[in-house]
Amino acid sequence: MLEKVEGVIIRTQNYGETHVIVTLFTDKVGKIGVIARGAKKPRSRMAAISQMFIHGQYLIRTGRGLGVLEQGEVIQSHRRIREDIVLTAYASYIAELTDKLLDEKTPNYFIYQQFTETLKGLTENKDPLVLTMMYEMKLYKIAGFAPILDYCLRCKRTDSINSFSIKEGGVLCKNCLHIDPNHVPINEAQLKLMRLFSKVGVERVANISVKDDNKNLLKSILEQYYDEYGGLILKSRKFLKQIDLLS
Repeated sequence: MLEKVEGVIIRTQNYGETHVIVTLFTDKVGKIGVIARGAKKPRSRMAAISQMFIHGQYLIRTGRGLGVLEQGEVIQSHRRIREDIVLTAYASYIAELTDKLLDEKTPNYFIYQQFTETLKGLTENKDPLVLTMMYEMKLYKIAGFAPILDYCLRCKRTDSINSFSIKEGGVLCKNCLHIDPNHVPINEAQLKLMRLFSKVGVERVANISVKDDNKNLLKSILEQYYDEYGGLILKSRKFLKQIDLLS
């Protein structure tokens, strides 16, 4: 059966000498794997539509096994991302995170829209770290391990929040710090940013200006948080850290 879908390529894998298996993150059917036959041949029409981060309309032949990519039309090539090592690092990270945390054939249009908006933001010179953290936090909700940010995770009070607990998975008020001696102090501005990143769409990032100190603290918190609850090793994260060190 032939099916037309809109999607972005988030993973590629060589298959034999001439074929490529691509993972598409689609709007209607979620994450799916398809084979692009002959995509590695020099003049193949499949080569142009089976590269990482290509956003396109795809015609797929589905069946019991792996689907087959029959043809495609590029909506957005995101060529600038592939030509910039820093943008490639960030895009590769969110692509791998999406691939790891989402189940196959489980559509989620909101996350799909946030993913495409994040890629778009990367090509428009928006802050890549802010974009990435905003997308991460929305993906954590879908994966089922989002941190508690709206109230103290122990006593439920909504005021006097001044720390984040990696171990407990959320924020703590000043009276409950004793439950985690390793809590990370956060100020009111940093708490507001975490809540903003969790709730506001990536498409609104142009209106957000974040100080470097705040960004670096939130980045450290989210990295530790993923290590505690994510449970899956991400090769792209090591690459991203190396790029950050060079930057």
